[in-house]
Amino acid sequence: MHKHELKNCCRCYASFECKAGSITECQCSQIQLTNEERIYIEDKFSDCLCLNCLAALQKEYAVLKRINFII
Repeated sequence: MHKHELKNCCRCYASFECKAGSITECQCSQIQLTNEERIYIEDKFSDCLCLNCLAALQKEYAVLKRINFII
């Protein structure tokens, strides 16, 4: 049986269930991030984020890249 853990998002503190033991069932597997987006997020946060924050950070990265803030 896979262990699931109740976590709080390290960005917005929302509660969610982390399913790292069954990653295809985890909420984070519902978003497709590029390697660059992953690096951007990992540079800012060291623990799990909720799906809403992952999506918001993906959009934030796109905007910053578009205005050449990120090269």
